[in-house]
Amino acid sequence: MTDKKNCKEEKENIKTKKKNEIQNTINCPELGKCCEIGPLTPTQRRQEAFDIRKNAAQFQRDLPLPGHPCNGDEDRFQNKIGSFSKTLPHNNLGEVCLDAYNTYIKALTTGNPEIFELIPLGGVVKLANPQASYAYDLYGPDSHHLTMAVAPTFSSAWRASEMAEDYWSALTRDVAFTNYNTNSLTIAAAADLSKFSDFRGPKQDGMVTTETLFRGNLPGDLVGPYVSQLFYKPIPFGNRTIAQRYNSPIAGDDFMVTYEEWLNIQNGGLPNESITFDPPARFIRNGRDLGQWVHVDFTYQGVLSACLILLGFGPDAIDPNNPYLDSKTQNGFITFGSAQFLDFVAKAARVALEAAWFQKFLVHRVLRPEAFGGCVQNNLTGATEYPINPELFNSQSLCKVFNKYGTYLLPMAYPEGSPTHPAYPAGHATVAGAGVTMLKAFFNEKFIIPDPVVASADGLSLMPFKGESLTLGGELNKMASNISIGRDLAGVHWRSDSSEGLTLGETVAIQILQDYKNTYNEDFEGFTLTKFDGTTIII
Repeated sequence: MTDKKNCKEEKENIKTKKKNEIQNTINCPELGKCCEIGPLTPTQRRQEAFDIRKNAAQFQRDLPLPGHPCNGDEDRFQNKIGSFSKTLPHNNLGEVCLDAYNTYIKALTTGNPEIFELIPLGGVVKLANPQASYAYDLYGPDSHHLTMAVAPTFSSAWRASEMAEDYWSALTRDVAFTNYNTNSLTIAAAADLSKFSDFRGPKQDGMVTTETLFRGNLPGDLVGPYVSQLFYKPIPFGNRTIAQRYNSPIAGDDFMVTYEEWLNIQNGGLPNESITFDPPARFIRNGRDLGQWVHVDFTYQGVLSACLILLGFGPDAIDPNNPYLDSKTQNGFITFGSAQFLDFVAKAARVALEAAWFQKFLVHRVLRPEAFGGCVQNNLTGATEYPINPELFNSQSLCKVFNKYGTYLLPMAYPEGSPTHPAYPAGHATVAGAGVTMLKAFFNEKFIIPDPVVASADGLSLMPFKGESLTLGGELNKMASNISIGRDLAGVHWRSDSSEGLTLGETVAIQILQDYKNTYNEDFEGFTLTKFDGTTIII
C-alpha cells in the first residue's frame, strides 16, 4: 500500500515538474531557456509594446478638442431645402416630409440602432451606412476629433458659383481635355465663371481660363495635361501589366433631366435608365470618362494603382529619407518597403472614410447638387421663391441647359444620381487626400515622371507630352484632384466637398504616420512631405 502511495506521489511530482518546465519555457525568464534572441526579454517587449500603444493613444487624447461648426442651413430653413434628405419621402416640390426628417435626425442624435430602422423611406433605396459615423478605430485620429471649415450656405454667392460650375461641367462632359482651349463651350464656361464674385477655383491673373477650368488648387494641378500621369502609366500587377483603358459611356448619355425622374430619385426610387457604353475601352480623355472612372472604382483603387506604378520606377522614386536606400546589406520590405507602402494606403482609406462620415451625417448634412438643381427648376418655373443667390440666374449655363434638355435640372452622369449620403465632404476626396499623403511620405516628390503622355481626343491612343517636367509630387496632387473633381464633373459633388475633403484626408494620414513613428527599429529621421498648402513638414 505504501509502495503504491509512493508511486502515485512520484507520478504526481513528475507531472508537476513537467508542468513547471513547460510554464518556464513559455515565460522564458532567462534568455538561455528559449530560442528567442533580441535586445529585449519577452517581459520587456510586452511592456514596450504596451507603452507605444498607450503613448499613441495619449497623444491623440491630448490634442485640443476642435469645434464642429456648420453653415446653419438646417435651422435656417424650416422646409430643410438646404439639407440632405435623399431616400426620404418628399412632396411634389421635392421638399422632404418633416416627420420623416425628424425621425432621421432623432436616429442620428441618439445613435440608437432601433430608431435607424424606423426612418421612413420614400422608395426602395437605402441610406448609405449612417451608423459608420459612430465607429471607433485603433490607430490614427478618432473621427470626432477632427474638424472642417464651414460649408457654403444655400443662399451664398459661393454656392451659386459652385452650382454654375456643375452646370458647365455637365455641358462640357464630352469635350476632350486637349480641346479645352478651342472649344466654344469651355471658352464660354471659363468666361462665365470669371464673373462670379466668390468662385474659388484656380485662376490666372484673376480670371478663370481654359487652362484652369475644372482643375484643382493644389501644387502641380496646373502643370501639364489635365489628367495625372498616374492615370495613364501601365499598372504593374503581379505577373501582368494592366493598361489603363476604361469603359467609356457614349457622348450625351445624361440622366435625371425630367422632373418626374428627378423626383423619383430624390424619393429613393430606382432609375429608369442605364449607362450605354461606347466600345472600345479608352484612355481617360474627357469629363465623362473621368466621371465614370470615379463611378465604379473601389475605395482606394486610385492610390493603390499609383503605389504600384511608383514602385515600378525603382529606387530613385523612393523617399530619400528611407533608411534602406544606403544600406549595404539590407532592403526594406515589411518596414520601409512595398509591403508597408501598400498597407498604409489601405489603412488610411477606412479611417479617412470614418472621418468623412462623421462630418457628413453628424455635423453638416449638406444637400447634393442634384437637389439644388430641383430648387433652381422650381424657382424658374414659378413654383417656389427659394433664396438662391441671384448671381446664378445671370449664368449662361442655365439657358444652355434649358435649351438642350427642356428643364433647369442638373444633368447627371449617373442614372441613380448621387450616393445616398450627404455631400460635405466628398468621400472620394477624403480617401484620395489620405492615400496621396501616404505616398508622398514614402516616395520622392521631386522625382521626374519619365516619358509623360497625354490621351488623344478620342481616347484611343496616348501621345508624348512635350512640356514642363512633371514631378511625382505634382502628379500625385493632380491625381487627388482628378479623383475628387471627377465626382464634380459627374454632378454628384460641389467643389468645396472636394477641396475640403482632400484636406481632411491629409490630416488623417499625417496623424496615422504620427502614431506609427515610434514603431520602427531602423535609424530613421522621420517622414518628410509637402502638404496640399505647399508647406513641408517632418513627422
